[in-house]
Amino acid sequence: MATVLVVEDDPFVRSALIRHLTESGHAVRSVGTALEALREVAQVGCDVVILDLGLPDLDGGEALKMIRGVTDIPVIISTARDEESEIIRLLNDGADDYLVKPFSAEHLSARMAAVLRRYGTGPGAGQQLSVGGLRIDVQRREAQLDGRPLDLTRREFDLLAFLAARPGVVVSRKELLAEVWRQPYGTDQTIDVHLSWLRRKLGETASRPRYLHTVRGVGVQRDVTADGGLAG
Repeated sequence: MATVLVVEDDPFVRSALIRHLTESGHAVRSVGTALEALREVAQVGCDVVILDLGLPDLDGGEALKMIRGVTDIPVIISTARDEESEIIRLLNDGADDYLVKPFSAEHLSARMAAVLRRYGTGPGAGQQLSVGGLRIDVQRREAQLDGRPLDLTRREFDLLAFLAARPGVVVSRKELLAEVWRQPYGTDQTIDVHLSWLRRKLGETASRPRYLHTVRGVGVQRDVTADGGLAG
């Protein structure tokens, strides 16, 4: 089970979240302000943050940016705001998922389990992937290429790990948006830009791929070849 930090100033909502998460076997800490949340993640740490947006000292969106400045801990937004533009902004600012209030305890559990799986803290934790000269430690969120550490952004690592775990599978852009960006829709340009940055760090290009092969009009493929590399 996970260590969860609940950031919620409403005492009733906060109490309900703590009760449900504790009954589900999680270790729960809670705070009521953005500054307390920042102090907790920076000094104590946790596995996942449930972050309310309507905090008394600072808007939760700004709190999210501050949290992202010090840690890659997964953050699930808990909000009454359901505007599409607001949700997209939060996801682009680093949120891993969002829940629009009111939501059920079961819905929260399912979303949290999905986020923890992606971060290697749920079932299947500790997975390490090896492809040619590429080594990925999912739990530590570290990647190496030919023995040298890769300096990847949070999104680049998520994208690389997602593709590396699916050898031979052509992953559509729609699936990448849903599973990596946690967005039901978006533009191909969003994915193409991140793929371009990631390819540069992997020492390849779209025309001369080493690990990531674009299947035109379909998606991206990670395919093992005879020499242990990936199809290009």
